[in-house]
Amino acid sequence: MLILITYDISITDPKGAKRLRRVAKQCRNYGVRVQNSVFECRVDAAQYAKLKHLILQEIDPQKDSIRFYSLGNNYSAKVEHFGVEYGIKLDEPLIL
Repeated sequence: MLILITYDISITDPKGAKRLRRVAKQCRNYGVRVQNSVFECRVDAAQYAKLKHLILQEIDPQKDSIRFYSLGNNYSAKVEHFGVEYGIKLDEPLIL
C-alpha cells in the first residue's frame, strides 16, 4: 500500500531540529521524499505499523504535527502530479 506522510516539526528550539532530522530519517528508511516535509512510502501493514510507531516516538505532540494518509494498493488512480518530478517511481525498476 502507499502511505503519504506529511509533517510539521517545530524547530524553535535545538531539540526541534533534532526531532526533524530523526523523523525525516525514519521516513527515508521506508520511502522517498516528494516535497520538503512529504514522503511517499510503499509498505505492507506490518511495516506501516512499525514506521508509524517509530515516528510517533520521535515527535513532541505539544509542538509537532504529523499526518499519515493511506492511499491503499490502487493508489495510481488517486495520485495526480503536475510540474517537475524530482522523486523516483516507486513501482518501476530502479537502474543504477
